[in-house]
Amino acid sequence: MTGSGTNTYFYGSESGCIVVDPGPNDPVHRDAIVVTAPRSIQAVAVTHTHRDHSPAAMPLAASLGVPVFGMPPPATPENDHGFAPDVVLADGGVVPLQGGAPLQVVHTPGHASNHLCYLTPDGVLLTGDHIMQGSTVVIMPPDGDMHDYLHSLRRLLDLSLTAIAPGHGTLITDPPAEIVGLLRHRLARERKIATVLQGAQPCDIDTLVRLAYDDVAPVLWPLARRSLEAHLFRLERLELIRQSRVGWCEYDHGTLDAAVHWETL
Repeated sequence: MTGSGTNTYFYGSESGCIVVDPGPNDPVHRDAIVVTAPRSIQAVAVTHTHRDHSPAAMPLAASLGVPVFGMPPPATPENDHGFAPDVVLADGGVVPLQGGAPLQVVHTPGHASNHLCYLTPDGVLLTGDHIMQGSTVVIMPPDGDMHDYLHSLRRLLDLSLTAIAPGHGTLITDPPAEIVGLLRHRLARERKIATVLQGAQPCDIDTLVRLAYDDVAPVLWPLARRSLEAHLFRLERLELIRQSRVGWCEYDHGTLDAAVHWETL
């Protein structure tokens, strides 16, 4: 699921640099980070605590005697529970850099509740798993939240971005087009789910996967099921659908008969 691997980034000045997302706790990779760093490493920051992004942060920082920045891990199993930041970040905060402008912090919950993006002064956004190149992001409840994810994506449209540096894949050079494309893709999928649920008969989740993801290879349906659940919980939150004893159905007959909900970005 990590494609070619997890990207580790350096953001620096003439005086030093910050390492973002040092990845899994692989000693060879940690050594490579130290050797490759263009300046002395002043700090380590992570976008979120999934195990392909943060486990190397604590040992790397300890070996260098530098602070770790990020948000504590949620309690769900997919997280790195050994991550304990020296500085807990929040939306609007910064990761300081000696001799240079700080990284601006943008809290982007959705893929993970503690997900952060980092914005450089020249408009490059380090997005971790909030936006990936060449693939959509899996949203896995209970910590993953589709409603929060779409809201976080929309927030990025208000930023003056020049490029997206994703946690997986290569640099994305047209941020607005990428963000709008992701929003349209997610909302189109959600509308397809809603179309299946229109009517009086409840639908179980296995049937929903088969009908709403009929354009996806069946081998991927177990993964698609996780994002499907995230869409269902979002529609339930909006009081458009509800869960019955035998499956999912419209909140009230006719509540899903409103195309405008999926046409508005």
